[in-house]
Amino acid sequence: MRYVPDKTGRFSQRPHFKPQELDRECESIVAGFLRERRGEAKYPVSTDELTVLIERDTESLDQFADLSAYGPNVEGLTLFQPGRKPQVKISARLAEDERRQNRLRTTLAHEYGHVRFHAILWDMEPPSADLLRRKPTANMQICYRDTMLDAVQTDWMEWQAGYACGAFLMPASALRQLIRSYMERQGLFGVVGERDPHGQDLIEIVKDGFEVSADAARIRLIKLGILGPTGSGPSLFNF
Repeated sequence: MRYVPDKTGRFSQRPHFKPQELDRECESIVAGFLRERRGEAKYPVSTDELTVLIERDTESLDQFADLSAYGPNVEGLTLFQPGRKPQVKISARLAEDERRQNRLRTTLAHEYGHVRFHAILWDMEPPSADLLRRKPTANMQICYRDTMLDAVQTDWMEWQAGYACGAFLMPASALRQLIRSYMERQGLFGVVGERDPHGQDLIEIVKDGFEVSADAARIRLIKLGILGPTGSGPSLFNF
């Protein structure tokens, strides 16, 4: 990781991570936590375990928050507190609906990405009292449903948290190990088309293996270079 100028003007500098750096750090964090908790790094990470992990590194976690004041599609919020741990708030709509459990897990992991990788920025450059009077949300990251997994890279904070979300729930080495036997059995050694039958099979394998949505599995496979628009490219396992 290195610091680069923040072109959004929010900070003077911001962290720049290569995807491989986020993969390594996120897997180290979640695997270490699972070994401490259950003696082995085995997936999926349960919702309860994800909650405990977030509570460990925050001042508070509210999974039944009313976030409607921030907009109709806001599902998560991280409140940064210079010199203290952040607070995380999750929309009550997710926890109260069993059909939204995958979205709940995605939102929890996304906000944890902000906690782990962005809280330091508010310690380095805390907002002034005057700024907070003029803009009460200056010490918050407000997260919308549509950008939880795949924000544009110019929205660097959301992009990093979205990438971290996938890396926490579907660690790279564990994901590759999960799909390896299928790839070898089918004779697949390059990038697989995401709309091809094999691509759909891989999405289902990852979805079931890590208890995530099909969309989360698809985006993670694309970001790791395993799926692409068409089935072509270098060998999957040559890295």
